[in-house]
Amino acid sequence: MTIEDVATDAGVSVATVSRALRDLPNVAPSTRERVRRVAEDLGYRAHPHASRLAAGRTMTIGMAVPVLGTWFFSQVIAGAEAVLSERGYDLLLMSCDSEERRRRLLADDDGFAGRVDGMILADLPVAEHEAEQLARDARAVVTIGHRTGALPSITIDNRSAAAMATRHLLHLGHTEVGLIWAPSETALRFDVPAQRRAGYLQALEEFGLRARPEREVGGNFTIDGGAEAMSELLAAGQPPTAVFAISDEMGFGALRMARDLGLRVPQDISIVGFDDHEVSEVIGLTTMRQPVVDFGALAARALLSQLDGTSTTIDHVLSPTRLVVRTTSARLEVPEHG
Repeated sequence: MTIEDVATDAGVSVATVSRALRDLPNVAPSTRERVRRVAEDLGYRAHPHASRLAAGRTMTIGMAVPVLGTWFFSQVIAGAEAVLSERGYDLLLMSCDSEERRRRLLADDDGFAGRVDGMILADLPVAEHEAEQLARDARAVVTIGHRTGALPSITIDNRSAAAMATRHLLHLGHTEVGLIWAPSETALRFDVPAQRRAGYLQALEEFGLRARPEREVGGNFTIDGGAEAMSELLAAGQPPTAVFAISDEMGFGALRMARDLGLRVPQDISIVGFDDHEVSEVIGLTTMRQPVVDFGALAARALLSQLDGTSTTIDHVLSPTRLVVRTTSARLEVPEHG
């Protein structure tokens, strides 16, 4: 069966069949229904590549992330893919783990060149002049985790959320609070670690506490990294009584190490993470919840709005976060002296 056969049986033009089957406007509802019924009766299926060529689009969206295979980015990808698939779009993924790849990606010299209708950039830094150039080129781009003035973005207030997590421990009486964050030097210097560290430092200052460099250790956003960082913090002359890890996976490692060393959590040391990973509820980790799957879904919807021409403004969506208190944080137990 061909599209011409459908057009003949339905008594309309080939162009009308094409528009009706692709849900494009300017087709009367009764005509659209008749075309669909005829196509179904004849067993006609539009060839996807032909439909894409007719639409003048690849019907593919590119998503670039610093690294594939981590829990955070897998959740973001899942959220985007669910929205895009409903609209008939494919998702093309690319790992962008170096400054050179990032630069080539934004210049359209690598990866997605000519293969996608738009891009979602997750936790990739974009300078203002780069964002402005993308806007001038009329390229459909949405960022996640990084905000610029020229591109739509989906973010959270990382600084405020980290300050809230740290204040939770301070209100429980912990004045010796350690931080497990990220290495100071990474292939791509994205904003999140520095923002969350700034929130930690802000909370300490609010409580009149001095920041101590030896209390800040890198955990590389992994479970093993969190364990090694906790080991280093506990080996100090005056170890902390509480630790804030800026990701749940580092928090898992910190919890494992504390228990391996014979410490009781939270009686001997309290631990707070960040994300609300599915495992966090199982093990009782106190954490800052952020809607990770929603990041991808919101970014996909914003991108489709650009492509459809229904969005004429640069929207910056600030997603909510909240503290989820479980069993790994508790009030500091002060030994009684007789």
